[in-house]
Amino acid sequence: MRDALEQDLNHVLSGALEMLSTVERMLPIAAAVLNDTDTGGMEAVRALDREVDAHETRIEAECLRLIALHQPVARDLRLIALVLKSLTDIERMGDYTVHVAEDGEELSRSPALKKYVNLTRMLDRLQEMAAALRQAISERDVAGANAAHVMDDEVDDLYEQVQRELVTYMLEDPRNISKSLILMRVGRSLERIGDHMENVAERVQYWVTGQR
Repeated sequence: MRDALEQDLNHVLSGALEMLSTVERMLPIAAAVLNDTDTGGMEAVRALDREVDAHETRIEAECLRLIALHQPVARDLRLIALVLKSLTDIERMGDYTVHVAEDGEELSRSPALKKYVNLTRMLDRLQEMAAALRQAISERDVAGANAAHVMDDEVDDLYEQVQRELVTYMLEDPRNISKSLILMRVGRSLERIGDHMENVAERVQYWVTGQR
């Protein structure tokens, strides 16, 4: 009975990691759309987001079946809680990545306001966060999860830089307002992706140690 439970627990955890990995794959494609280097990227991002949604539905059902079928002990329940609570965060990461690609596609219809240096850095850092978070969960590594958590500080700092820079562009020339507002929205989407990753990272310590 215990072996069957362990197998099922590993299966739902693997599913959650695959879901996070799918979001990780979405980020560089969204970056390419934003920087106007991948004209077919929008549909690829949407297709991957559909995969994320399908993962969420399947894994949630598996977690509920586990609770109903077995009698999980405290640590097992912590793992199930980690997965269940993180599903929504990962699904929202996918949604925000789609928003970034959609805004990038809209921006590509006219000359760029500027090079999107800090936004690209945010996307790069989010990819690193996702990879670090997947590894931390796979290895039950609290320190690794904390490291991923700290990366979000850089994402927040870059977001603030983007906002200040775009306000300056709008003040200099009212014709920049429309594009600047779209770029602010891109920055906000990226900042929210980081927040959702941070939420998942914060749960790892409780799962591994039982301490909040």
